[in-house]
Amino acid sequence: MSPARRRPTRPILALLGVAVATTVAVVLIALLNAGGGGSDVARGKPVPDISGSTLDGTTIDLAALRGHPVVINFWGPTCVPCREEMPLLAQKAAQHTSSGLVILGVLMDDPVQPARDFAAQFGATWQTVIDPDGAIKRAYHVLNRPQSYFVDASGILRSIQIGYLTDSDFERQLGLITAGS
Repeated sequence: MSPARRRPTRPILALLGVAVATTVAVVLIALLNAGGGGSDVARGKPVPDISGSTLDGTTIDLAALRGHPVVINFWGPTCVPCREEMPLLAQKAAQHTSSGLVILGVLMDDPVQPARDFAAQFGATWQTVIDPDGAIKRAYHVLNRPQSYFVDASGILRSIQIGYLTDSDFERQLGLITAGS
């Protein structure tokens, strides 16, 4: 008699799935940061312009923010990690006002009114541009929410954060966009 073949257990398959997803994310981050994969968004290069209507009904253009370090944060109110990250962004916006830091939100994949309520609830006082057709999301090759782009005062991308930011993530990447200013 031959020994019975053991089938992989569900935990092993789940672990394998996580490993594959992590590998894909790492490769995509490397491509974004290296400028590979036909991406227009690459570390060390100017970021695509962002312009449009904001949650409060005004208009904004990223080019008008030149001269300031900018954190571009893609988010939405149905994004659970965004709920964890938003209070940190509000704290950092207040903490780094004197350095000229600007946070620019991009609302993606969610309706406007819940986003307004969410921003008010979590103290997001910065401008958030609405991306109704996903054009900004596509231009930045956003993988998921939240996703943040750290742009120096010259409009050059210095770092990308996929997933929510921690305090140390934020401070480390902020140093990349404020060095020498």
